[in-house]
Amino acid sequence: MPGGRLTQLDRRQIAEGLVEGLTYTEIAGRLERPISTITREVIRNGGPGGYQADQAHQATAQRARRRRPTPAPMSPATTPAHGRNPEAVRDLVERFIALMINTGLPRMSARVLTCLYLNDSGSLTAAELVRRLQVSPASISKAVGELEQQQLIRRERDPRRRRDRYVIDADVWVRGWMTSARHNAMMADFAREGAEVLGAVTPAGSRLQDMGQFFWHVGHAMIQAAEQWQKDSSAGRTTAGQYGEATRGKP
Repeated sequence: MPGGRLTQLDRRQIAEGLVEGLTYTEIAGRLERPISTITREVIRNGGPGGYQADQAHQATAQRARRRRPTPAPMSPATTPAHGRNPEAVRDLVERFIALMINTGLPRMSARVLTCLYLNDSGSLTAAELVRRLQVSPASISKAVGELEQQQLIRRERDPRRRRDRYVIDADVWVRGWMTSARHNAMMADFAREGAEVLGAVTPAGSRLQDMGQFFWHVGHAMIQAAEQWQKDSSAGRTTAGQYGEATRGKP
């Protein structure tokens, strides 16, 4: 029934909607469900291209059997500080982690990034991350190494405690975006060089030439977008209202 847990029939209707090319909004309307319910369901279970109704139903049942009460330290903000609803915060944490995993981050890196991003201070030590996520120091060390490599977090020395703090700030997505842009530029350079080696008029060389043009175009557009964002942000013209208007109606 609408508002309750998704049934196996609901999940099959979601799968059918995805095959038909419906948006999350359209699927939610068909099932009379919140859009967030449909979005979370699909992201948790393979994404739009990999969603399978029966597998999703089984996976949900398995998660429910494994689920244990979440200790307060595991989440960035599970206590009702600032009038927050703990259940809503836990749901937000799970959705953020699922989204980050869907972008290609390993699960532990996604958990660390989420913990830092949704924590009001925006910074935690390795020991604090261990306590909050209840994992080994080695797991945290590997995760922060991966996040630093992608420039999604940065390290600061805490002189009072003589420990490193891992920090997330306002420029995190710009840095990550620029890292991706540099990777695209590297792909473009490789493809152009490969086309010269194989011969641009040969089938393989032509494919590499097309690849190089694509990655050059995408990388150039990404750099321009980041520069425009920084310009608008510093001028104070980027507002929540503009963002809401630009994304209105999207699932």
